[in-house]
Amino acid sequence: MQNNNRHLEHLAEIRALMERSTRFLSLSGLSGVWAGFCALLGVAVVYAFLEVPLFAASGGSLYFDKAIHTNKWGMDYKSVFVLTATLVLAAALAGGWFFTARKARLRGERVWDATSRRLLTALAIPLAAGGVFCLALLYRGYVSLLAPCTLIFYGLALVNGGKFTLRDVETLGISEIALGLLGIFYPGFGLEIWALGFGFLHIFYGLWMYWKYDKR
Repeated sequence: MQNNNRHLEHLAEIRALMERSTRFLSLSGLSGVWAGFCALLGVAVVYAFLEVPLFAASGGSLYFDKAIHTNKWGMDYKSVFVLTATLVLAAALAGGWFFTARKARLRGERVWDATSRRLLTALAIPLAAGGVFCLALLYRGYVSLLAPCTLIFYGLALVNGGKFTLRDVETLGISEIALGLLGIFYPGFGLEIWALGFGFLHIFYGLWMYWKYDKR
């Protein structure tokens, strides 16, 4: 019986070593929570710029119609959207790196190795393609498609990167894609859908991943 237990322990250790060599497991759930709060702050900035109430589309006023005719803070809507998105992305990445590096140190692991490089590569390709595509939409004035398309490409990046990290990331990606596809058919609710996808879904999955993995 003791020999069987030892064999099982050895097999578990071998499996854990193989998993660590192929998957980046130091991703912190707090990174998702932080990214969610950053996204909600970005949404609040856009609300303030457009001066529209929650669920403005239900009253017949669509965000993209309002955006095209709004010039505030010395900037047009394109400048505000790009600047806000850039700041949100930078803050989310900085916080994500901080929490993930801290978790890696606590686990005695390296935050930058072959697995993390594969993860970043898998994430970067769909994100780069989506970024260029969304800039083209903004340049052409298709503002109504911006929010859902950012969710779709971001979800594709998470699904692609999920092969190299925690499986919950892939599930989050599928949720983002589904929400983005829904948003295409309801363009007037772009801000709410964006807040739900990048904000509340991030916070929910971040807390779930923190409870499931970080508390071990």
